[in-house]
Amino acid sequence: QEMRQLQSQTGGDVSVEVNAAPGEDLTKILNDLRNEYEQIIEKNRREVEQWYEVKIEEVNRQVTSSSQDIQTSSHQLTELRREMQNLEIELQAQLSTKTSLENSLAETESRYGCLLQQIQGQINSVEEELASI
Repeated sequence: QEMRQLQSQTGGDVSVEVNAAPGEDLTKILNDLRNEYEQIIEKNRREVEQWYEVKIEEVNRQVTSSSQDIQTSSHQLTELRREMQNLEIELQAQLSTKTSLENSLAETESRYGCLLQQIQGQINSVEEELASI
């Protein structure tokens, strides 16, 4: 019985009106956000690309510098080897000359030693003759 009574009280139509501001266009908001993020992404991409190009340029400069250093060092090494070979040849020539001069000196000393003995023998012979007179 109470149920029926409540149903009869609420049996009328209910009309609800919402007084809210008109909703923003969600599609426009999403498109604006998408555009904003795409601009941020493009800006970041350009910055990273620029940084990468700077680094590549630095590495290329270092490689070029290192290549030049290697070429210079290689050239110096070649020159030093050539100079060492020339000095080695000169050393061998000087050693050969020294050996030749030492042999010549030994022969000269031997020859003059023999002559000195002959002269000494003649001196002794003359001294003996003088002593006997």
